[in-house]
Amino acid sequence: MQAKLKTYLVGGAIRDRLLGIEVKDRDFVVVGSTPEQMKTLGYQQVGADFPVFLHPVTHEEYALARTERKTGSGYHGFSVDFSADVTLEEDLRRRDLTINAMAEDDDGLLIDPYGGQQDLGKKQLRHVSEAFREDPVRILRTARFAARFNYLGFTVAADTLVLMTDMVTSGEAGHLVPQRVWQEWQNALLGKDPQVFIQVLRHCGAYRIIAPELDRRYLNDADFCPGKRGEDALKIASTLSSVGEIRLAALLCASLADEAFSPSETRRLIDEFCHRLTVPKSWYQLACLVAQHHQHCHQALTLTAPELLALLEQSDAFRRPERFEHFLTACAADYRSRHSGDDPETAYPQAALLQKAYSATKAIEVKPLIEQGLRGPAIKLALHEQRLQALTEI
Repeated sequence: MQAKLKTYLVGGAIRDRLLGIEVKDRDFVVVGSTPEQMKTLGYQQVGADFPVFLHPVTHEEYALARTERKTGSGYHGFSVDFSADVTLEEDLRRRDLTINAMAEDDDGLLIDPYGGQQDLGKKQLRHVSEAFREDPVRILRTARFAARFNYLGFTVAADTLVLMTDMVTSGEAGHLVPQRVWQEWQNALLGKDPQVFIQVLRHCGAYRIIAPELDRRYLNDADFCPGKRGEDALKIASTLSSVGEIRLAALLCASLADEAFSPSETRRLIDEFCHRLTVPKSWYQLACLVAQHHQHCHQALTLTAPELLALLEQSDAFRRPERFEHFLTACAADYRSRHSGDDPETAYPQAALLQKAYSATKAIEVKPLIEQGLRGPAIKLALHEQRLQALTEI
């Protein structure tokens, strides 16, 4: 079955193998075939916009070679040709970066018409062709790859940055679809150096389009730049946790929560950012929680027992302990970003105290109160008093 098709391994699998990174997914391009022939051979079609098929045995993705012609604005403004006479080189030319435009045949021969292997050696993210400018999502993808491979020393090529800047200036970046923006942003947040994603977008001017609330926080006063503080908090959060919700919450809190805004104004800005980009509800809720209560968390060492209990209750620690842990981690990142003279590895004792406070109060059970004959509001009051007592003893 396989011998009847001209198939090539393409893209990220080759790039990652050459970089010595574990290959997790493999994608293939099929040259000289048609949808009907693929189905006859047992492949299952899954692509709606253009033919992508699942191999009948391995279930890996096989896409027909295709070219794209710009017909309108934005991500969907393309006419796609996936006829049987499209060549491999033509298919590779439509891709974003040279390091993603390499292929390998069945004999293991590397096919690299656009210099991807050379750019891997130079640690350079470079566009394949001028067709790059036709899809604004490529701005985000390039920034994401810059963040992903920053630890290896990769940077965006100067001419590619110029091209990205031109796309912003021409208005093409204004056609980005919010859901697609969030998809790329979420992937970047989960990487090693998510702050680099922001830095690249700011360099080409795209940040003011996709995150105007945050871009405006880069003030001229070098001694007080909430935007840079947000980057620092994001970087610190990425060393503390791999959880994307925590990283975003730290970024938003450090960027937007300060004396320049009232709490309601900070909440409005977070609302606008999260709702526009279709941020998942759990991510949004954590960001709001951190922005609202980070100061109380920072002051935990000086809080009274009633104030500690109020913070535990307001952060919903008893019902959602995992989110409470996320809250503490995001607050730690925010705190360290606001104290830039501190060692980033310095412990955040406030978190340890609040974890101890939670453990002491969580250990108090309701069952004994019921057995004492207490009911309704009396149970709630007794539980509150016992938790206060426990906090006075930690």
